[in-house]
Amino acid sequence: MAQWGDKTASDLIGFMRATMPPGATGSLPDQAYINLAAFILDANGARPSDRTLTAESSVAIRGVASGQRAAYLQPGAAAPPAAPAEQGRQNAPGPQAPRGITVAGEVKNFVPVTNAMLRNPDPGDWLMIRRDYHATYYSPLNQITTQNVNELRLVCSWAMQEGASNGNQPAPLVHNGVLYVNNAGMVLQALDAKTGELIWENRYGSTSNAPAMRGIAIYGDKIFAATGEAHLMAFDARTGKTVWDTTIGDRSKGEYAASSGPIVVNGLVIQGLGRDSCATYREEKCFISAYDAETGKEVWRFRTVALEGEPGGDTWGGLANTFRAGVETWITGSYDPDLNLTYWGTAQAKPWMRVSRGSGNGATLYANSTLALNADTGKLAWYHSYAPGETLDLDEVFERVLVDDQGRNLVFSAGKAGILWKLDRKTGKYLDHKEMVFQNVYDAIDARTGEPHYRNDIVEQRVGEWVMACPSTEGGKNWPSMSYYPPGNRLIIPLSQSCLAMNGQAVEKIAGGGSGNGALRRFYEMPGSNGNVGKLAAYDVRTLREIWKYEQRAPFLTGVVSTAGGVAFAGDLDRMFRAFDAGTGRILWETRLPAAVQGFPLTFTAGGRQYLAVTTSNGGGSPRGVPAVVANELHYPATGNALYVFALPDKK
Repeated sequence: MAQWGDKTASDLIGFMRATMPPGATGSLPDQAYINLAAFILDANGARPSDRTLTAESSVAIRGVASGQRAAYLQPGAAAPPAAPAEQGRQNAPGPQAPRGITVAGEVKNFVPVTNAMLRNPDPGDWLMIRRDYHATYYSPLNQITTQNVNELRLVCSWAMQEGASNGNQPAPLVHNGVLYVNNAGMVLQALDAKTGELIWENRYGSTSNAPAMRGIAIYGDKIFAATGEAHLMAFDARTGKTVWDTTIGDRSKGEYAASSGPIVVNGLVIQGLGRDSCATYREEKCFISAYDAETGKEVWRFRTVALEGEPGGDTWGGLANTFRAGVETWITGSYDPDLNLTYWGTAQAKPWMRVSRGSGNGATLYANSTLALNADTGKLAWYHSYAPGETLDLDEVFERVLVDDQGRNLVFSAGKAGILWKLDRKTGKYLDHKEMVFQNVYDAIDARTGEPHYRNDIVEQRVGEWVMACPSTEGGKNWPSMSYYPPGNRLIIPLSQSCLAMNGQAVEKIAGGGSGNGALRRFYEMPGSNGNVGKLAAYDVRTLREIWKYEQRAPFLTGVVSTAGGVAFAGDLDRMFRAFDAGTGRILWETRLPAAVQGFPLTFTAGGRQYLAVTTSNGGGSPRGVPAVVANELHYPATGNALYVFALPDKK
């Protein structure tokens, strides 16, 4: 609904006809594409209608469908009604699940989380996505080592809420032996981290098909979560009861979305807006905003789109303000307490392709950039644009990892182009880069500024023309987070290897309407990859030299967590969860789980024992969608959202 809600059934039918089936596009009868569109609308809770669906239907999808899964698609439901597509009728949404506290309980002896705890977290806790403010995704725990990791055993598991066909990448937290996990369908739970016993549960959402946010946050006595509809909510960490609920942005002109949770800094809950959330043409642009942790009241916001007459406003090629769209911040930022700067990556301008967007060759600031903002005020300290005028959906929105090396404060990031960028985090000055996978989008990168230069045929593309590009929109690097491993002064990064052809489409610019994505796409294997979509590799912080790599057919679908025990953990689409030697990349241990391993693994202690937890999930966006085309022999179940916890055998 976030991506297609403002488009029409005609758009959907045209998209399927132009791109499906893979390798034989447009080969089905016209009525087959109409029937497929009717089924998709039906499955997404479209209202009953007596009108027959046609390829010319101009009603916005959001106007007829709710995004709620049809009743017959709910787990355990009866078979679907006969031939809904041919009848041209849709089912009403199924009954709503209970909301609010559904399992009552209380966390005993809860200790409020302070600013000092967030700045210097207890080794046994896991207080935020990627563990710490610097987003290192590194744990100082060392009970599990390269020598004993092969003894890991499953000690408990927990079935999680099913649903969220549009994406589910949970990132649990642990504080004082309590594990907090956000489920699909907006279900927040507190579990005993040692036994897996449920303490409390809050079903705070309005739809069973909403994804679990990438990350929740804890501060004081509250848990903070964003919703798919871009509400920011606070819950009592002891009982799970809702404390406050804030709607982000002005909804009188359209909706927003979120796909990652917040970070808490100095009592402020800082939140971005989700992917394609700002693709609609409207006066209010995408922004990063901060809210008082006690009240939910907005304190500051930074708009990520430069308007006419402002610094950077001339980079949109003369486009009127109304038609400047996109630039979401759909991955949680990081924070440097010493500089009091919070670092966020931004997505591309919308529509994706220049020829559809009409922005010329300007940079479309502040798209595809790192933004360094004062955490107290939201004021911009500096920015760096990695892909000025980006045109192939290769955004640079992902995590910013903060590393100190040889007395210099650094910030690392990697986007869909598969390039590792190294900047000075005080000034934003470009220092170096490394191409981690094959790319042919840029034919040169300026050695002094780091500014890339697109191939001429990409820049000169016209509406209706196909352009070939590597990597694909799956991204050389996507939302699965990298890890900084201090003992080896290296970054361990999950990567993907695929390519695409993209065709820019004309977009009708109507105020209040959707900009759309303006592109048709086809995917194929990356040259030189030997068919290996997945790549895990380590890079030296100082030189950016590739130290080791491991390649496989299946893409990696988890972030990488490294530990002081010398081990790095990652999971993939083919249901494998593995431990790698952080020094050499050698596989030390592996297990195959019932569903695709996806989300953000973590390690923690409870009762003095180190545990390792990981989720299996469904959905997942282009990191799953593209391999479904180029590596379609990989099979995995359509259900299986769950949490698995491992530990070494108890020696007692």
